[in-house]
Amino acid sequence: MIAAGAVLTAALAVIGARSSADTISSSLSHAAKAAIAQAGGRGVTADFKTSGGSPTRHPLLHGGEKLDEGTRLRVARAVANVPGVGAIRWSDGPSLASGTQGQPAAPLHCQEDVEALLRARTIRFEESSAAMASASQQLVDEVATALRPCLGAIIAINGHTDSSGNEPGNLFLSQERADAVKQALIARGIPADGLRARGLGSAQPVAGLDPADPANRRIDFSVIATMPIKPTPVDKPGPR
Repeated sequence: MIAAGAVLTAALAVIGARSSADTISSSLSHAAKAAIAQAGGRGVTADFKTSGGSPTRHPLLHGGEKLDEGTRLRVARAVANVPGVGAIRWSDGPSLASGTQGQPAAPLHCQEDVEALLRARTIRFEESSAAMASASQQLVDEVATALRPCLGAIIAINGHTDSSGNEPGNLFLSQERADAVKQALIARGIPADGLRARGLGSAQPVAGLDPADPANRRIDFSVIATMPIKPTPVDKPGPR
C-alpha cells in the first residue's frame, strides 16, 4: 500500500512538472508572437515544442521565407530578447548570413533551461549500471542544445545516487554515470575542456526526499565559472 502511494506521488509530481513546463512554453509562445509582430515578421511563427512534442525554451522559427534578410535578423533578435527564451534557430538553417552586422543577442540562460528540462524528466540509467537508458537519449540531445549557449563556461555534471548500498560503491557508480553523460555531451558537440564530471554519491539528496528514495538517482548540472569567448553564429540568432 505504501509502495503504491509512493508511485502515485511520483506520478503526480511528473504530471505537475510537465504541466508547469507546458505553461512556461505557452507563455513564451504568446510573448514571442507579440515580439514577431512588432518586428514585422509577417508569416513567421515560433514553435516551442521539440520534435518529440515536449515543451522547450528553444524555439524553431518557421515561415518568413519571402522576408528580406534584415527583417529576418530583426525577428530572430526580437524572439531571443523575450525573457526566458533560450537558443533559437530557423527551420531553414541556423547560421548568420554572411556580412550581417549587429550586437549579440541578450545573454541566454542555459542553466535555467537545463533545470526546466530536468524538472519534467530524468536522465535514467540501467539498474546498478552506468549504461544510459535508451529513452534518455532524446533528453540528452535537448540538454546539449540548452548548454550550447554556455560554450566558454565550465559546466559541472553532478552524479547522485540514493543511500542504498555502501557509500564507496555509490561514489563510484555516480562518477561513472556523470562520466557517461559527459561523453554523451562531447559526442553531441559540447567541448570536453568545458565539462567537469563529479560523482557525489548519496551526499546530496533532493530536498524533502528520504535519502533512500530512488528519485535521488539523478544527474544535475551547474555553471561554475564563465570565461569570455568571441560570439559565434551559434550564439547569435541570425536571419537564417
